Amino acid sequence: MGGIDRTPQRSFFQAAGLGKTELSQPMIAVVNSWNEIVPGHYHLQQLSEQVKASIWAAGGTPLEFNTIAICDGIAMDHDGMRMPLISRDIIADTVELMIRAHGFDGMVMLASCDKIIPGMLMAAARLNIPTVMVTGGASLPRGFFHPQGPFSHNPYEMVSQYKSGKICLQELEEIEQFTCPGAGSCSQLGTANTMAIMTEGMGMSLPGCGTSLAISPEKGRIARESGKAVMKLVAENIRVSDILTPAALQNAVRVGTAVGGSTNLTLHMLALAYELGVPFSLDDIDRISRDTPQIASLGPHYMLDLDRAGGVYALAKVLGSKMEREALTVTSDTVGMHMDRAAVHNSDVIRDLEHAYRAEGGIAVLRGNLAPDGAVVKQSGIAKDLYCFTGPAATFECEEDAVAAIYDGMVKKGDVIVIRNEGPSGGPGMREMLGATAAVMGKGMGEEVAIVTDGRFSGATRGPAVGHISPEAAVNGPIAIVQDGDIITIDIPNRILHVELTDEEIRTRIKQLPARSHVQQSGLLGRYARLVSQAHEGAVMK
Repeated sequence: MGGIDRTPQRSFFQAAGLGKTELSQPMIAVVNSWNEIVPGHYHLQQLSEQVKASIWAAGGTPLEFNTIAICDGIAMDHDGMRMPLISRDIIADTVELMIRAHGFDGMVMLASCDKIIPGMLMAAARLNIPTVMVTGGASLPRGFFHPQGPFSHNPYEMVSQYKSGKICLQELEEIEQFTCPGAGSCSQLGTANTMAIMTEGMGMSLPGCGTSLAISPEKGRIARESGKAVMKLVAENIRVSDILTPAALQNAVRVGTAVGGSTNLTLHMLALAYELGVPFSLDDIDRISRDTPQIASLGPHYMLDLDRAGGVYALAKVLGSKMEREALTVTSDTVGMHMDRAAVHNSDVIRDLEHAYRAEGGIAVLRGNLAPDGAVVKQSGIAKDLYCFTGPAATFECEEDAVAAIYDGMVKKGDVIVIRNEGPSGGPGMREMLGATAAVMGKGMGEEVAIVTDGRFSGATRGPAVGHISPEAAVNGPIAIVQDGDIITIDIPNRILHVELTDEEIRTRIKQLPARSHVQQSGLLGRYARLVSQAHEGAVMK
């Protein structure tokens, strides 16, 4: 911001209250997704004050701006669920716009929840300036109700329990009041916490950031240290491209699958790789997951337990040589150096390799004539005796139709529920099918039916649910031609998703599909439908 030629720009900054001293220092953007709507972001304003104070103390000039944040939990199970995945790319765009327009020297990004963390990482990849991420942290573990009763910590499943007559209205209201205990992202391992763990694993946040709770004193300390860290990165000219390398992507997937993370990690890692210009595919994710034992499970445990057990680098230490130790982090130290300093404090939470929950990581990528370009399943959320499932298709053109059929008893034991037209373009927006999975669980059919869809699933989804089928129905992928009664096989160990039709039958049915007019949507949804790529490419707007 120096020199005669920058006089006009400095005059505008001075109009905003900055003086010569402030304008002579490195200008650091504090990018915040705080708002009063989303519990995961409700506390970020306090953290940003800690970040800014440490930047001032280290000789920088922090300037804060905000971007959007959507709560998937609030958007879930209605038309609003079209918006969260779209918002990821919009968040990346808004951050890029602000940073490029105003010429910042570095940035600290504060974010929480499912699409905001990856959206900011995508922006960081585009901008390639010194950057530190502060993930907002999980909430306290959810409240407990009548431990002997049929209660889940998923209020969507509890709605299904109520509709099935298994709980009364008073019990449902109690769950509504107490299930979410305050600021922070969901306490279990959904997409938000998966991405926080992976952000630390890839070196973009400080040690401890991925697992420290939203309300913890540790989170405030990490926020202050992050302000100092970005100033060091600026001084040493360490940019995002120095940290987000192919090795960093592998480390991120390694820790994400080692904890049994969300299927959404596949979309976000592919999108991040796209922004970085790094070759990375579903096959790479599957390869890493096959070679990564699941040594932590946030089914019986919470983020609080993982943090107390030692956190991300303790988990990485157990993985040992499977991690890329020489990968650089935002502290200027390597991943290996942080691993050496870490220790496991609870072997029930972070197990050793000999006692892993599973020999493979949480994600499996399936292929076959129903998903030529791939499909994704969270194998860590499925009982092993359901890893192979064969049954007749029960087809539905949208999630609402499937949910209604489940509640009405139209879906039978052994069925494979096929939900289509929910992909990136066909949705548009690739909604999460939590309504369908919650209805299945609430009806007590979690081990009796399977779901396959070109839509997505919640990070907390359980049971045989295969999503991200690519190509999607909207572009005449094979899922578009499945008919009621067609036999579908899900074979997770062999990574197969197959419908018992010949190639010729599939080609004939595809030719008989009615011509699809383009999605008749106005505004953002229409733009997204025209521009978005398929799920196996990260569902990015190209």
